[in-house]
Amino acid sequence: MTGGGLLVAGTTSDAGKSVVTAGICRWLVRQGVKVAPFKAQNMSLNSFVTQEGAEIGRAQAMQAQACRIEPTALMNPVLLKPGSEQSSQVVLLGKPVGELSARGYHGGRQQRLLGTVLDCLATLRGTYDAVICEGAGSPAEINLRRTDIVNMGIARGARLPVLIVGDIDRGGVFASFFGTAALLSREDQELVAGFLVNKFRGDVSLLEPGLDMLHGLTGRRTYGVLPFRHGLGIDEEDGLRVSLRGTVRESAVSPPVGEDVLRVAVCAIPLMSNFTDVDALAAEPGVVVRFVDRPEELADADLVVVPGTRGTVRALEWLRERGLAEAIVRRAAEGRPVLGICGGFQILGEHIEDEVESRAGQVPGLGLLPVRVRFAREKTLARPTGEALGEQVEGYEIHHGVADVTGGEPFLDGCRAGRTWGTHWHGALESDGFRRAFLREVAAAADRRFVPAGDTSFAALRERQLDRLGDLIEQHADTDALWRLIESGAPPGLPFIPPGAPA
Repeated sequence: MTGGGLLVAGTTSDAGKSVVTAGICRWLVRQGVKVAPFKAQNMSLNSFVTQEGAEIGRAQAMQAQACRIEPTALMNPVLLKPGSEQSSQVVLLGKPVGELSARGYHGGRQQRLLGTVLDCLATLRGTYDAVICEGAGSPAEINLRRTDIVNMGIARGARLPVLIVGDIDRGGVFASFFGTAALLSREDQELVAGFLVNKFRGDVSLLEPGLDMLHGLTGRRTYGVLPFRHGLGIDEEDGLRVSLRGTVRESAVSPPVGEDVLRVAVCAIPLMSNFTDVDALAAEPGVVVRFVDRPEELADADLVVVPGTRGTVRALEWLRERGLAEAIVRRAAEGRPVLGICGGFQILGEHIEDEVESRAGQVPGLGLLPVRVRFAREKTLARPTGEALGEQVEGYEIHHGVADVTGGEPFLDGCRAGRTWGTHWHGALESDGFRRAFLREVAAAADRRFVPAGDTSFAALRERQLDRLGDLIEQHADTDALWRLIESGAPPGLPFIPPGAPA
């Protein structure tokens, strides 16, 4: 028996598909439904490693957490990791299979993957009561429809009903809903069941006449109006947002437990990956996290973080061009804290030998850590555990660079030299005891009277975040109608909205 399903599409990128998908998943699991997330193809530099050693998008890992299940490669069979404006690494079923240009991928490779993604979806639907699928961008990208495997391609292939999400906070949501549906072919339109308004501010009664008119124009209902709420993001696909607390700029920083706050500056390097590593720092009361791209912004920072990147050599060049490299080296010489994670760890080393990612050969690093890095063609994908600063730590690794550590003090798989730390481990700061111990060291080195809160649980904060998303669906969507859609598919006899897709 095949489980129910739904595709959450959007009028645009960042309309709220990931959040709505996670919210529906959490609402369903609280009703006792066995549910799983799915995204056929994801383009993101924020990824995660599953228990079986597969790399998938972090958004799908968080959606799996919303479902209270372990993430697997089936939930995100195709992951594209941009390496430049023109090309991406293709990760298939959790393993990298090569680099392709956008033209090469959309020119034929993508369409050949449709059978694979449909098989993954069928396996999930054979295991779970319901599978909530997330689309990508807009389903009405008419130039890409022929090779689409993530929006209407997967919907038509698996006969999934489609819910279109629109961000009303941007304006123009009615035109976006109508135009998105009207640019789809007759066959695709038959699967578009209706709409969901996201990020509404104000009195819903003022919106209702417009929703009635939209129904009259399209023959399709609106399944809910979700209010605007600060800090409702889950791990973002891309961007400069600290996801757990929405954005640092929008969120009020909790007052410090001690007398001082702790300021963290994260270098916004090119092709920044897994910047969600600093979410756990932002979750600490009294820790202020900001992303920076100028050397003067490091002056008052108590900790500078050089994060991961899909382009280590390019990021190193950028740091030098901006004057940030010189500022970081000066900080380290003064004994002021610096942390490098993954690509950032490699940048802090003595030299990088890269014939894989940039093919730049041997490039000198910043020389702050006794580490030499050689890029291997085989990608390391792992879920290590260990101990640092007297605390247990869990993390995950995603990198081509192999580090030869020749000195310093051991620090996870990397090392420490003075007040400069480096590791390949992503997610280590989510281990509460380790994070607190690390922040105590940073505060002492920065001469700040900062005290980590003794009761901050990052895992509990994530759970509360996901429950808030479930509440949003439960309280502001027509859940009875939503369940009928998931269980039975799109209503029959939905009218065609002209003009439809171009021939």
